[in-house]
Amino acid sequence: MANFDPEQPYNDLPLLPPSVEIETKKVLKACIEARAAVAELKQCGELIPNQAMLINTIPVLEAQASSEIENIVTTADRLFQFINSPDAQIDAATKEALRYGNALYSGFESLSTRPLTKQTAIEVCSTIKGVDMEIRRVPGTTLIEANSGRVIYTPPSGEAILHEKLTNWEKFIHEAIEFDPLVRLAVMHYQFEAIHPFTDGNGRTGRILNILFLVDLGLLEIPVLYLSRYIIHHKQDYYDYLNRIATEGDWESWILFMLDAIRETAQWTTQKIRAIRQLMEITTEYVKETRPKVYDRDLLDLIFVQPYCRIANVVDAGIAHRQTAANYLKELCEIGVLKETKVGRDKLFIHPRFLQLLTAESHTVIPY
Repeated sequence: MANFDPEQPYNDLPLLPPSVEIETKKVLKACIEARAAVAELKQCGELIPNQAMLINTIPVLEAQASSEIENIVTTADRLFQFINSPDAQIDAATKEALRYGNALYSGFESLSTRPLTKQTAIEVCSTIKGVDMEIRRVPGTTLIEANSGRVIYTPPSGEAILHEKLTNWEKFIHEAIEFDPLVRLAVMHYQFEAIHPFTDGNGRTGRILNILFLVDLGLLEIPVLYLSRYIIHHKQDYYDYLNRIATEGDWESWILFMLDAIRETAQWTTQKIRAIRQLMEITTEYVKETRPKVYDRDLLDLIFVQPYCRIANVVDAGIAHRQTAANYLKELCEIGVLKETKVGRDKLFIHPRFLQLLTAESHTVIPY
């Protein structure tokens, strides 16, 4: 664009809605498929009787992947292991990814009392970073290409300008109802990243806001759209298409990219949830047959809610007293449902089949 210089603060970042046609024929066609995939995901998720299974697991995968995009590398397995552990035992990358999961969950809970706003963004970013974040006040923020070291983007500068653009962003989210919600999501995500309101954590905050937006609009009941998986697989495209809006005014390619991401991710997550249901059914029947005295619906739910289970988790859930809880978990180990391990002084009971299903690209369920 004529007035865009990557080395100068982009204070001329246009307000929303974009001045060009964003709902082109290609975009509207892609919207139909993406909306259908999201609707199927919502319906499939509602068929899981205990929603905590999804809330406690799929967002962990999102936290790992979204953090990896920012080169904060840990594993989903480590996140499940340390999700309820004291901070002292956790490496820095895992700790930061866990904060992402907390930010997603607290953002989700906040929607029950207020809609998505710039205040939501501030709270989400503060939780991710583990310190109170505020809108940037000092200049000097630039985005630099890792390989070449050249400046590829300088976001707007000046607190008043940032607040003006965020207020416009917030208004667009809630008032631009003439656009399909998924088109609005693509536009709002670009604009948030272009405003770049914080000194750090903007990418992860923006990706959480995407999921919260879908929940806020009722397109999803719970935050289980695992979009960061797609972005990791198409990381260069993600950044290229974002950049082409500022440099070329190319909104269509970006929106089509995001609609593809939503469609493919929703389909993949739906398949994953179906596989989880299948594994739950297989596990239930297997425990009923081999250890009928141990079979307890709440206990089986718990090992799917917490694939790294502790005796205290069983006690706290009101399923059994400590000795009985320990016996239950050991019997599930004897029949191969769980596997006992020690981490420091902590005794953990791992659910290997469930963890493998969660972390694998495929949706294959391994029978007992």
